[in-house]
Amino acid sequence: MGNVLGPVLVLHRPLRREEPLTNPGSFDELHRKCKEVFPQQMEGVKLIINKALSSHFQVTHTIHMSTVGQSSYHFNTTYMGDRQLSPTETFPMLVGDIDSCGSLNAQVLHLVAERIRTKAVFQTQQARFVTWQFDGELRGDDYTATLTLGNPDVLSQSALKWVATLNIGYGGAHASYYHRANEQVQVGVELEANTRLQDTTFAFGYQLNLSQANMVFRGLLDSNWCVGGVLEKKLPPLPVTLALGAFLNHWKNRFHCGFSIIVG
Repeated sequence: MGNVLGPVLVLHRPLRREEPLTNPGSFDELHRKCKEVFPQQMEGVKLIINKALSSHFQVTHTIHMSTVGQSSYHFNTTYMGDRQLSPTETFPMLVGDIDSCGSLNAQVLHLVAERIRTKAVFQTQQARFVTWQFDGELRGDDYTATLTLGNPDVLSQSALKWVATLNIGYGGAHASYYHRANEQVQVGVELEANTRLQDTTFAFGYQLNLSQANMVFRGLLDSNWCVGGVLEKKLPPLPVTLALGAFLNHWKNRFHCGFSIIVG
C-alpha cells in the first residue's frame, strides 16, 4: 500500500508593523505616569486653597497641622507665559514656594528654541542658600538628551524603553512600569537600586477612578512592609475636594493618618 499525501496548510505569521519611535519627553517626567498612581503619604490635617488670579497667574495657600512634626504654612505662586505647546507645557514658567520659616524653592523654565529647553532651580533654607541647579534639554525626534549642572549631581543621563522606564546613574538605577487597564483602573510598579547605600526597594501602586461617585482611590504596597491608601472625594457643586489617607509600616510598627481639604 502506498503512502497517502493529504493537503498541507502552511500559516505565515504577518510581519509586525514597526511604529516609528516618538520623543520620550523630559527627563524629569520619565517616571511621572507611574508615580501618579501611588498615594502621597498623609498625616495630620492639611488645607489647600487654589486661586487663579488670571490666565497667567495662580496662587496657592497650604496650611499643614502635623501630629508628628512641626506645623507649617506654604505660599506658592505660578506664572505661565503666552507660548503653549501642549495642555501641560507653557513657556516661560516661573514657580515659587515659600514657607513660614522663610525657606524658598523656585523654578524657572524657558523655551530657548523649538528643541532646546532650560530650567533653573534654586533653594534656600531660611536665610542660607543651599541648592542651585541648571538643566539643559535637547529633544530629538526619538530621543531626549539632558545635561544637569549643580549640587549635588553633575551629570544626569537616561535611557527609555516603550512603556517601561529605566534611567541609570552613578549611584544606581531607577525603573518603573505604568499600565492603564481601562478607564477605571491604573497600576504602577517601581524599582530603585542604590549602589552607594547597598539598598533596593520595590513598590506596587494602583489607582481606581469612580467617576460616578466623584471619587479616586490610590493604594500602595512596598518592600519595606508599608501599606497605605488615599481616598479623594469631590463635593460638587462646591469647588472642594476632601482627601483621607492612612499608612501603616509593619516593619517599624508606625501608623500615620490624616486628611486634607482642597479648595479650588
